[in-house]
Amino acid sequence: MREACQIAAQVLDKLCSKVAPGVNTYDIDQIGKELIASFGAESACYNYHVGKRSFPAYTCISVNEEIVHGIGSMKRVLRAGDNITIDVVVLYNGFIGDNARTILIKPVSEEMEHLVTSTEAALFHGIKQARPGNRVGDISHSVQKFIESRDLAIVRDFVGHGIGRLMHEDPQIPNYGKKGTGSKLRTGMTLAIEPMVNLGKPEIEVAPDGWTALTRDRKPAAHFEHTVLITDKGPEILTIAKN
Repeated sequence: MREACQIAAQVLDKLCSKVAPGVNTYDIDQIGKELIASFGAESACYNYHVGKRSFPAYTCISVNEEIVHGIGSMKRVLRAGDNITIDVVVLYNGFIGDNARTILIKPVSEEMEHLVTSTEAALFHGIKQARPGNRVGDISHSVQKFIESRDLAIVRDFVGHGIGRLMHEDPQIPNYGKKGTGSKLRTGMTLAIEPMVNLGKPEIEVAPDGWTALTRDRKPAAHFEHTVLITDKGPEILTIAKN
């Protein structure tokens, strides 16, 4: 898991460094494809199946009103004032590493900056609760309490999850909930904790491509994610790139 997560983290860092006005999201995805292969890993996103649908890109790239599962496109050219979320999931030696980050292409509006910085902070509030003996609801409640204190809306249609040999494993980890509820957390569990937050209302819809989740009111969204190991000493974030 540590090896897979380090690859995912390094690929994400390098892709984030490519974000600039005038760059299109297809090119970022293709760089991601090459970087993942350079580590001897595979994209866990590419050809990921839901029913008869298979995901056509190597990373998920979502801009502004796109919440998650965006597909890179030559037509989507980045501009100052945008935000872009890059989600990198890799398979390496049978294990998955998963992380995501929303980047501001400055200058941006104050409300956009508030959205993105608050969503990142909410991730770390959730991670603090990933301790042996706590429950999933402690993570969920911590994220919800912080986001709602910032007058932002939590996306309820998508959740965090356990992770290991598969991208999505039990338990599900909503970004809302009650303390002391849900599965008990144990040493050795690995979790993908990932707040998804909207500036406007929480409702979503899915684009005609069948994958891209959009805010229904078309106001911007943000998404941050780390893969976290539960240890006796507290949470260990596996998806921080080490130089």
